[in-house]
Amino acid sequence: MSKLMVTRRRFLGLSAAGASSLVLAGCDQFDFLGDRENQVRGVLSKANDLTYHVQRALVGQQALAREYSESEIRQGQRPNGSRDPDTAEYLALKANDFADYRLKITGLVENPASYSLAELRNMPERTQITRHDCVEGWSCIAKWTGTQLGPLLDAAKVKANARFIVFHCYDDMGSLFSGPELYYESCDLVDGHHPQTILAYGLNGQTLPVANGAPVRVRIERALGYKQPKYVHTIELVDGFSQFGKGKGGYWEDHGYDWYGGI
Repeated sequence: MSKLMVTRRRFLGLSAAGASSLVLAGCDQFDFLGDRENQVRGVLSKANDLTYHVQRALVGQQALAREYSESEIRQGQRPNGSRDPDTAEYLALKANDFADYRLKITGLVENPASYSLAELRNMPERTQITRHDCVEGWSCIAKWTGTQLGPLLDAAKVKANARFIVFHCYDDMGSLFSGPELYYESCDLVDGHHPQTILAYGLNGQTLPVANGAPVRVRIERALGYKQPKYVHTIELVDGFSQFGKGKGGYWEDHGYDWYGGI
C-alpha cells in the first residue's frame, strides 16, 4: 500500500503541476483549465472529486502522510506564494515580532477563542518531517513544529451544521487594478482533525520565517502546497463557501484550481 500511495502522490503532483503551470504561463490552448463551464475542465473536476472520495473511502480518514528522517532534509524549505505581506496590520505585527498576534477561532462553534503566539507555543506540540509538493512541480522535505488543530477545534465545540474550515490570511493577492484580495483557503473537518494537520510556528528547528508564513501557517500534509495557507489569523467554521471570494473555497480555487488538492 505504501508504494501505491507514493506512486499516486507523485502522479497527482506532476499532473497538477503540468496543468497549472500552463495556466499561469498564459497558454491560450489551455484556457479551459480556468473555465469551469468547459466540458474538458468538467471532466478533470470530476476526476478530482473521485480522488477525494476514493481517498476518504480506501486510504482512511486518519492515514498518515509519509514522514522522513532528518538526514533527508537536503535544503531549506523553498517559499511558495507570498513571501512578505505588506498589509498594514501584518506590518505592524511583524514590527513587534508578533507579540500582539492573535489567532481567532470563530464561526459555527459554541466557544469562540483567541490565542496569542505564546499560548500556541505553550500547548502540546507536534513535530513532523514531511514533503511539501507544490503545484508548480517541485517538492521539498522539511521539519515542521506546531500545535495540532484538532484539539483546538474540540475545545471550540464545533456545531453540528459546520462542514468546512476556512483559513483567513494576512497576505493580499490583489493587484493595483483589482483591489484587495486577501488569501484564504479551506478544508473539510476530516482534514481539520487529522493528526498531521498542525498550526506550524517552527521550521527546521527554528522560528518559522516570514517567507514561509510567520507567525503561523497551516500544514495539511495530505494536500498540495496551495492548500497549506500562510500568515493565518482566523479559523472560521462554516457550512459553505458562498460568502467568501467567488465561493469556490480558496483564493486559487476562485482562479481555476480544484478545491480538493489531495495527494
